[in-house]
Amino acid sequence: MDKFTTLTAVAAPLPMINVDTDMIIPKQFLKTVERTGLARGLFFELREDANGKPNPDFFMNQPQYKGAQILVAGDNFGCGSSREHAPWALLDQGIRCVISTSFADIFHNNCFQNGILPIKLPQADVDKLMDDAKRGQNARFTVDLEKQEITRPDGDVIKFEIDAFKKHCLLNGLDNIGLTLEKKANIDDFETRQRASQPWRYAQAGRTA
Repeated sequence: MDKFTTLTAVAAPLPMINVDTDMIIPKQFLKTVERTGLARGLFFELREDANGKPNPDFFMNQPQYKGAQILVAGDNFGCGSSREHAPWALLDQGIRCVISTSFADIFHNNCFQNGILPIKLPQADVDKLMDDAKRGQNARFTVDLEKQEITRPDGDVIKFEIDAFKKHCLLNGLDNIGLTLEKKANIDDFETRQRASQPWRYAQAGRTA
């Protein structure tokens, strides 16, 4: 998993509440277990109108938001089913940070497992950032995870809170597998000692049906 330290990027606005995981990545795109190629399904039903043409009002179809890596969203973002494809699709599009007043718990945790920083802020602060994001390419934020700060285009700084352990994992690029591998030496040592003291366990495990 890529580390998240400091990000300076264009921010895109998504002023909708209750954007669920089916809106983020519809069910027809869930047939793969690969984490790449999912950007084509990101916000699929919002990006197109009833005739299948690009919706000019949606940020992904507007040139000023091309390459946006920060998303400012409405309340209760990522609600609905627990599909991990939702953060995968955001990440495949290049989104590394999502800002909202609240997130669904499972989506929130899945973001941290995939290198995306979800930031919770009071409504007043989200409103300021949403207004900034509507400026298009002029809306470049700097998100500093170590300092827990968002710097707005006018230089104003907004502080945010984050769980200390989740912060450590993002700063160091550690998902659950990475955390386990940090203990590899201890695991190897345990297996060596257990193999010597309880060899029958490994003989049993090595049998084939």
